[in-house]
Amino acid sequence: MTEINFTKMQGLGNDFVVLDWEEYKKTDKTPDELAKKLCDRNFGIGADGLIIINQNTEKTDIGWIFYNSDGTMAQMCGNGIRCFAKYVYNKGYVNKKEFSVETKAGVIIPKILDDGRVKVNMNKPILEPLKIPVNVENNLDFKVKTREREFNASAVSMGNPHCVIITEEDTKNSALKYGREIEINNLFPEKTNVEFIKILSRDRIKLDVWERGCGITLACGTGACASVVTCILKNLCDKKVTVELPSGELVIEWDGSLDDVNRDVYMSGEAQYSFKGIIDLS
Repeated sequence: MTEINFTKMQGLGNDFVVLDWEEYKKTDKTPDELAKKLCDRNFGIGADGLIIINQNTEKTDIGWIFYNSDGTMAQMCGNGIRCFAKYVYNKGYVNKKEFSVETKAGVIIPKILDDGRVKVNMNKPILEPLKIPVNVENNLDFKVKTREREFNASAVSMGNPHCVIITEEDTKNSALKYGREIEINNLFPEKTNVEFIKILSRDRIKLDVWERGCGITLACGTGACASVVTCILKNLCDKKVTVELPSGELVIEWDGSLDDVNRDVYMSGEAQYSFKGIIDLS
């Protein structure tokens, strides 16, 4: 019998299984195998992703390992990093409210706010097509095709790739109908997250997302960041934007422009505990 302790957390309904390193080491599974097992909503705990705490870092205060529910590694997850930050702070793995985290997307700086929310410095957006990656010349204005239609799109990376589509149509239905096809489109050599957004005002947008490796989720932090960056670069939104997601709101701030993209993106939102438990993996 192999039993491991886990914690279930969620950020705006985007949910995660969180494991301490010593719990992960009890298993004989690779992280991708474990992610598929634990995140299965019928035969496991059920989650959008798996977070493993990595305390053995040299250049940062702490680190993480993150896998999507389908077993693919993700460079970054905005809702996941907020949950991770609250977890490691409450466990005493870090002794300050603002700290550095080693991720596959580089060093991320979360801060625990006095109201319990978490504000995260998500680093600078990546806008070079080869680094996103996307196989187009102009990543802010290109066409992406599905079997039924063609969309005007933009591509931005927040450590992971995003395809942002601005629409006046129903964003949820669009994400459901077209998200999977766009995720695996040949324009995106590492696949992509897909955001359908509707601009409500200069400081508010509505977003529905098809996440790479997950499908439809209730929220996507990096997707919110990529969408706001896109809107600001197209002069459709101001520097601070509230993003309406199916399960709540995120506040995204970016002081960049076409002339100065070398600015950090900040994301603020909730992170909450769902439950703790023990699972038998034998």
